[in-house]
Amino acid sequence: MVEEKRITLRLPADLHEWLVAQAKLARRSLNSEIVYRLEAGFGSASADDHAS
Repeated sequence: MVEEKRITLRLPADLHEWLVAQAKLARRSLNSEIVYRLEAGFGSASADDHAS
């Protein structure tokens, strides 16, 4: 089983509203939307690290 960690996250209100709207469009929970977007960016972030 994958270990999960709980965090408290502070977001600007407009970013929170946008994420909520995106989650609804994708029929995901807010948590799932955040995880999805972080994982999607994770691959491109590591590619950026190697480009420097």
